[in-house]
Order: sequence, then structure tokens, then C-alpha cells
Amino acid sequence: MSVSVKGVEKRYVRRGRETLALSSVDLEIAQGDFVAFVGPSGCGKSTLLNMIAGIIDPSGGQILHEGHVVNGINTRVGYMTQTDSVLPWRTVFENIELPLTFRPHSAAERREKVEAMMKAVDLTGFGNAFPNELSGGMRKRVALAQVLVYEPSTLLMDEPFGALDAQLKLVMQQRLLEIWQQTGKTVVFVTHDLSEAVTLAQRVVVFSGRPGSIKAIEPIDIPYPRDPFKVRFDARFQASYERLWSILAPEIAKGEDL
Repeated sequence: MSVSVKGVEKRYVRRGRETLALSSVDLEIAQGDFVAFVGPSGCGKSTLLNMIAGIIDPSGGQILHEGHVVNGINTRVGYMTQTDSVLPWRTVFENIELPLTFRPHSAAERREKVEAMMKAVDLTGFGNAFPNELSGGMRKRVALAQVLVYEPSTLLMDEPFGALDAQLKLVMQQRLLEIWQQTGKTVVFVTHDLSEAVTLAQRVVVFSGRPGSIKAIEPIDIPYPRDPFKVRFDARFQASYERLWSILAPEIAKGEDL
């Protein structure tokens, strides 16, 4: 099992008041699965992702990654957020290479890995370019390559394409699906976009409003490879979307009433 979440809770104390963000979450994610988290704002889906990454600790329960209890920063995962970590003073090559400089790789090994990754994300020939010379979509490809280059078995992705326009988002979704199918990595993907979740994931996990808990898990019965440009016209997509929206909409309405 890639990720096991067992009775996890998260409580915050601010100004003497305790807030329960997550309540008794149980979830199993197998190696190679693509799972999407959706839910109203503040439901704890990003909090759970951060706990899998070891950035924050659970207040109760336990998280295991590949059989090991997550206790501190989880260096066995790659983490991609909406705000990319591309450094403006480094070239594309240097940005992608950066994670490898903290690992025992020779210069030749780093070059080989970076060039292979640039090819995988369609950035061949742009190694000497700086981020301000790139389009938004190309910057995202640099950020994705930066996360993938050190070969983590699990990718944690928190609204990674949220800032892109609709067309670029579809392009990045297609590239991500291709890489996932080629590598067999586990992907845990947080999004506010229900269409994106249904387009990408094998299973969609719906969180309730705060305190967040898992309200439903919907398998998406659409075979791969999926074409993000066309899958929305599939009747199975429409059926899954409607079922998920019927679960999600009341939770969003509750949040608006708070």
C-alpha cells in the first residue's frame, strides 16, 4: 500500500480556541493509484496532503507511506503546488537540476537525468532559457520536471494547474496522465475543479465541510488513456460528475451558510 491514513485528526489552537479541521479520516491508496481530493474550501483536503508530505503532524491517528510511519518531512514524495518553485535567476536546466544537487549524483548523472526529464515534459532545447522567457504552461512543465527528476514514487499535487487558463490546463492534464501511465507513480491530486478530478482520477474522494471527513469515494469508470480534450463528452463522465456534484453541492452550501 502506498498511503495508509488511519483515524487521522487535525486540531488547531488559535487565540485559545480549538478548531477541528479533520475528523477520523481513514483512506487506503494503493501503489500506482491516481486519487483526487475534492471538497469545499477549508475542508482539510490540503491539510491531509500536507500530513502525507510530513509538513504538518496529525493531532491523532497515523499516516503510513510505503509501510513507514510519516514522522517529519517525507523525502520519498514529490510535492507540487499552485505556486511553483521555479527560481527566476536559474535557467530551465538549473531549476530542474536543483533537487539532484542535494543527492549523491555526479555532474554527468545529473545532466543525463535532467535532459531525459526535459524530453519527457517537452522542454528539449529550452535548457538555457530563464523563467521570464517562458510561457505560463512552460513554467509549469519546469516545475513538474523539477518534482519528477529525483524519481519519487508518489506525487502530491495541490491545485498545481489552478492558475492556468482553460486550454493550458488541458495540456498539462494530458501531459500528467501520460507521465503517470508511463511511470506507474502514485498520484494524490487536490483540486477545487470537479471536472478536473473526474478527467484525471481513478477515484475521487469527496470531503465534507469542516470538520473535514470523507463523505464518499467515487470510482471513475472511464478507461485509460483518457483525452482531457474529449473525455467531457463521454456519457460516463457526465454520470460520474452528476453523482459527485449531488454529494458535493450540499457541503459547499453548508460552508456558505457559516
